[in-house]
Amino acid sequence: MRNWESNVRRVVPYVPGEQPKDNGIIKLNTNENPYPPADGVIKALKDYDADNLRLYPDPSSEELVKALAERYTVKPSQVFVGVGSDDVISMAFMTFFNSNKPIIFPDITYSFYDVWAKVYNIPYKTKPLDENFRINPDDYNCENGGIIFPNPNAPTGVCESLDKIESIIKANPDVIVMIDEAYIDFGGVSCIPLLKKYDNLLVIQTFSKSRSLAGARIGFAIGNEMLIKYLNDVKFSVNSYTMNSLTQKIGVEAVKDESYFKKIVNKIIQTRERTKIKLKELGFTFPDSKSNFIFASHPNKPASEIFEELKRRKIFVRYWDKPMLNNYLRITIGTDKEMDIFFEALEDILRN
Repeated sequence: MRNWESNVRRVVPYVPGEQPKDNGIIKLNTNENPYPPADGVIKALKDYDADNLRLYPDPSSEELVKALAERYTVKPSQVFVGVGSDDVISMAFMTFFNSNKPIIFPDITYSFYDVWAKVYNIPYKTKPLDENFRINPDDYNCENGGIIFPNPNAPTGVCESLDKIESIIKANPDVIVMIDEAYIDFGGVSCIPLLKKYDNLLVIQTFSKSRSLAGARIGFAIGNEMLIKYLNDVKFSVNSYTMNSLTQKIGVEAVKDESYFKKIVNKIIQTRERTKIKLKELGFTFPDSKSNFIFASHPNKPASEIFEELKRRKIFVRYWDKPMLNNYLRITIGTDKEMDIFFEALEDILRN
């Protein structure tokens, strides 16, 4: 080892879903929206004056913050925006998880949480989900340095009730509880109304899934004004200009077009429900998903084999070779046409 390496922070990084470059791929592995963004977004991209790129963007993302505040009926001072929800959650870890007590999150959950904990030297513990992939609130009624979990959960798609989540928040008044609502628009009930009752709650959402803007990288958090002030203090101490001016403009347009947003979300929900029926017919089992993906297992065919066979046919789903996950596939909901091709491939794989 070279001398300088002894001072390098080493972590095992988060591994995102594969991004194949070949033509003719059916990509059901990264939970992207299969439909284009709203017309206003496309128009804003075409009309953008490239001369603005020589100027720094608005560091406060004021117009986007205002649009989000109006959409979710909160004050602008309650909204924080970042470069995707990953950036927002990372900033929140840095800001709020600073005791020497462990933060806690489920053992089957978004696999970035433990990476951020290690990057920021935050102690953590995981709590097991039950046999139905559900959270037991009693597991979170303990001494801790903070709590985070997704709702609906990833990669299971299971959505917890507002009452259950509130019981966890209520039992932990002295720490920050973060609810990662990346998939909430596909069938869950948001915790945003609980902000009126709990000043230790931070709700995080993203434009990547329901608003078709994964490539733009827009995430946001809503919380009480003091939490948002603390987040902004850290952000402006790290990088004042995190979101470029073009992204801010298209973010505003995405928020404004509520009818398109609802139309696309409903299309995905309908295809998801049809996919559940078809997967059951093929013998798959899965928890009831309220997200834009399904976490499925087959009793007679190992997930690894199905994964490889699908990949050979240029159909990509997500597979983890990890304990508790290694006989499941996470299947993103695509268009009806894509899902029909996927079903046909599955039928052939299961016959052989």
